[in-house]
Amino acid sequence: MNAGVRGTGVVRRTGSTLLGRRPRRRWVHLVLGGALLMPYWLLSSVVLGAVHPGGEPLQRVALQFVAFGTALPPAALTALLPVVRVLEGTAARVLCAGAAGELSTGPARSWAARRRTAAWYVLHLFLGGVVSGMSLAVPPAAVTLLLPLGALDHAPAWWREHQWFGGPALGLALLLLLLVTNAGAGALLARAAPALLGPTPDERLAAAEHRATVLAQRNRLARELHDSVGHALSAVGLQAAAAARVLAADLAFAAEALRAIERTAREAVAELDTVLGLLREEESAGPAPAGPTLAVLDDLLRQLERTGVKVRASLPPGLPGLPPAVSREAYRIVQEGLTNVLRHAGAAPAVLRIDLRPDRLDLELTNPLAAGRPPRPGGGRGLRGIGERAAALRGGCEAGPTPDGGHWRLAVRLPLGADAETATDADTNTDTDTDQETDTAPSRSRAAGSPTPGSPTAGAAP
Repeated sequence: MNAGVRGTGVVRRTGSTLLGRRPRRRWVHLVLGGALLMPYWLLSSVVLGAVHPGGEPLQRVALQFVAFGTALPPAALTALLPVVRVLEGTAARVLCAGAAGELSTGPARSWAARRRTAAWYVLHLFLGGVVSGMSLAVPPAAVTLLLPLGALDHAPAWWREHQWFGGPALGLALLLLLLVTNAGAGALLARAAPALLGPTPDERLAAAEHRATVLAQRNRLARELHDSVGHALSAVGLQAAAAARVLAADLAFAAEALRAIERTAREAVAELDTVLGLLREEESAGPAPAGPTLAVLDDLLRQLERTGVKVRASLPPGLPGLPPAVSREAYRIVQEGLTNVLRHAGAAPAVLRIDLRPDRLDLELTNPLAAGRPPRPGGGRGLRGIGERAAALRGGCEAGPTPDGGHWRLAVRLPLGADAETATDADTNTDTDTDQETDTAPSRSRAAGSPTPGSPTAGAAP
């Protein structure tokens, strides 16, 4: 019984391989290749007929096979047109069922892609011509052999004696040959499709670079939203809490806190609109909207002061003259550091020191650790964003408790000069480098002495 079940399974698999949905779709694809071959074959037949007119029947048959071969080189030349890959790729994707691998959807731009498309086109037309020719010739011949009915009266005597036995067997063999040829040709095309119609190595590299650019832009947007909107929400939360505490006792202070909330919300909306402008397709080809720089750092410090955070700042002259890329990233780093003070240390005083040297810009922010203050649920991404911004400008950062354990210290070094000019001229490329270096950022941070993500901190640690 097991042998019978296995035999039935073999028959079913064989029938599916030869007559199932997949071979039927592949037959349509092959017949399409035969139809595409016809103009080239007719042209070759006309040319060869003009060169070799007349001839015996066998010579004319041989001439048709020669025309079949000489029709393929012109077809290969036609396939060098870029649009051919789009048409053939679409047909292969729909009809050449089971093609394992990625098929290109765009025109063949490079000569390497065009040569591969030409090879596929020739293979498709060659196999399609064979299967189409067999599809036209084999069924009538098989019917004639299966049902002779006097059709072979002029055949040799030995055939007429055995036609009732040999004819049906030969007819079935021809039909089986057609089915096997169709299945084999379809499987060959399905195997060759990814290699000949798939993207070239250069196209794969370009696609990978495009994906890296898109991911880098998404990371950049995430950092901008985290720093600008996160800072505003933290400030609004503290200002609202302060207003609620003194609402009954000090109406003037509560009113000032509410006005501060309004100003902070307006500024946050303006920055949010600037960041979201990067997502608009009509602005993608133009320069990215510029964010705030160190030239407006005083406004940020006054905003923090309205929330109750006293920041003692030491700012050198010359900050407005910094390269725009360095100034923007430095502003965001300071903003994120002060936001961490709000989130994790409350209204604790902070000390900000900015040192402008000939070759680099040093930022240092320290604040007392708030004992017993619960961490923000889910952790934060502040330190990671600061590290990415510093790495984008080929700088470095350190963050962690001071040796005495009483303060939290954030120190960032941003190079100036040639590196800053490169970052200013190619801000988008810098974002791509940042994204590609994200995976290695934790090891660099640990080497620089910053804590790993998830390190226990009681103060202004994100």
